[in-house]
Amino acid sequence: MSRHILLLLVLAPAFVCPGRAANPEQEIDVFNRDFRDATLRMDNAAAMALWDDEGVTLLPGLAPIEGKKTIAKWLDDVVARMPGYRVTVQENSFHDLQVSGEWASEWGTTHQVVQPPDGKPAIDTWGKILLVLHRDHDGRWRIREEMWTQGTKP
Repeated sequence: MSRHILLLLVLAPAFVCPGRAANPEQEIDVFNRDFRDATLRMDNAAAMALWDDEGVTLLPGLAPIEGKKTIAKWLDDVVARMPGYRVTVQENSFHDLQVSGEWASEWGTTHQVVQPPDGKPAIDTWGKILLVLHRDHDGRWRIREEMWTQGTKP
């Protein structure tokens, strides 16, 4: 086999999936950083880019919120009701990553501090989170299902 063909075979994956990590664990690590960063910036568009069109979120005290458009509207409504609030801390610690083909799941603990306007005391929350991820046709991992529950400081 010529060196040119061998080089093409070695480099082809980089051209087919530019920026794609070497393995699912690395890809999901990047996903988790993007998830944290979007939340920290309160960037709803960036957060929704991480969701599957058929995503579902299960939050305490609410009926399931189904579909990316419905989740986006819910998130926009939440932010609209909180003018001047800022997320100052967003820490997620994910565990037990399981990958099976185009599907993955992981659970974690989450810690968030939200600073209200006008010097009001910060809101310090802890919780547990479960994500079911699906790798889309474009090779990116997206949230298919999310469940969050209130937790206590460890």
